[in-house]
Amino acid sequence: MLRVGIYGATGYVGYELFKLLSDHAETEVAFATSRRSVGALLSDLYPCPYDQPLVAPEDAALEGVDVAFMCLPHGESMGTVAAARTAGVRAIDLSADFRLHDVAVYEQWYKVGHVAPGLLDEAVYGLVEVYREQVAAADLVASPGCYPTGVLLALYPLVRGGHLASGRVIVDAKSGASGAGRKLSQGSLFCEVNEDFRAYSVGRLHRHLPEMEQELAGWGRDDVRVTFSPHLVPANRGILSTIYVTLEAGWSVGRLVEAYGEAYAGEPFVHVLPEGKLASLAYVVNTNRCAISFVEVGEGDFIIVAAIDNLLKGAAGQALQSMNLMFGLDETMGLPG
Repeated sequence: MLRVGIYGATGYVGYELFKLLSDHAETEVAFATSRRSVGALLSDLYPCPYDQPLVAPEDAALEGVDVAFMCLPHGESMGTVAAARTAGVRAIDLSADFRLHDVAVYEQWYKVGHVAPGLLDEAVYGLVEVYREQVAAADLVASPGCYPTGVLLALYPLVRGGHLASGRVIVDAKSGASGAGRKLSQGSLFCEVNEDFRAYSVGRLHRHLPEMEQELAGWGRDDVRVTFSPHLVPANRGILSTIYVTLEAGWSVGRLVEAYGEAYAGEPFVHVLPEGKLASLAYVVNTNRCAISFVEVGEGDFIIVAAIDNLLKGAAGQALQSMNLMFGLDETMGLPG
């Protein structure tokens, strides 16, 4: 049995991860931390059967732990990751603290100094479908952001193959309210979200932008400029991304379905939909799946629609997928497909 630790177990992502790990055939939870609920049980905070005691992060015992998950806010994970690595514990960080290769870019977008820049070279970006071998050998995985996960999976076959005719990519994405986290804020209250549909951080303001463009550049398109417009919708979970691209001559929806089917052949969590079907949240909510579909607009213009569950494929599920690989387990173990 693998002994795992969870830092930040009481947020939506941390709780989702705790449920997955508690039901996993090869793991036992060594500790679960909370800054605000020390001494409580997880069952005191959620209507669940998990009587897991919550400890302060500084009281979490790393001795004998095989892997630690950091479900902490950006800026708070890096020190905890450094402590885990010093203790010889493998780490999977679900914040943005190790996703960006350039420390200056991280500090520019996240407005905080990086306290462990020496670990950036060690971190492997945890988009498993692209970096499977690197993840399997990693001691530190930087799990991708929720928005980039769906967008990057939707663009990877085209970018890798050099099929974008233009460096202009427009992403219009909609997220359920759980993407804002569990911390109390007026903007995520029920009466604020219900019966509303709003854009935020429109254009080139959202902090996931440099993450998307970093990966696209690494796949050979450093000229791609993403215009990103995220929206908040009155749903609990899920992300639907509508992506506008211009391709080389000769493409059709049928050819895209065939090409993506080949690119993701054997991938257990990527579902390429047949021509005539459109991805929606119903395909993916409560699964670790990414559903991808295509529409032809004309004159080389296409719309790619990608859907994921932000708490699973966009966070906890993807992190567990990485853990399975890191320890030589079946990649799908413990994951809803």
